[in-house]
Amino acid sequence: MFEFIWITFLNYKNMTTLQESLVLYDNGILVSTSLNAQKGAKGKKGAKAQLAPLERAGTTRNEDYLNSILPPREYTENGQLWVRYVSPTPATRVDVINLQDRLDRKLQARQARETGICPIREELYSQCFDELIRQITINCAERGFLLVRVRDE
Repeated sequence: MFEFIWITFLNYKNMTTLQESLVLYDNGILVSTSLNAQKGAKGKKGAKAQLAPLERAGTTRNEDYLNSILPPREYTENGQLWVRYVSPTPATRVDVINLQDRLDRKLQARQARETGICPIREELYSQCFDELIRQITINCAERGFLLVRVRDE
């Protein structure tokens, strides 16, 4: 269902592709309709910026954990501020197999070296590990936090 969302925004017209990632993100949420209004409101008392709250109402504890481990991505498109949160959708066995296939395809497409120091391979394996952390945190937050410690060490 969410298999190709990480590549492009399928539901929005004229949206550009964010940097491709193996981590699964939800579709973008419009946060501000005008960056100029946001900048102008900082220095003016009583001015109203056109901002939506960054925190989503009704998020679960695990979603809050996910957002602290893998922060939302912010980007601008046509003068509008957008945010993409990490997907809270649990992974199935098929999702894990697809992740492995995507990793292998990206390693080959970006011509990552199989041995030795390779920044491309390091980046892709890091993204894959982050996606596995996302999947595991949804099922068990404590296990996810332990994996984050291992990743950071």
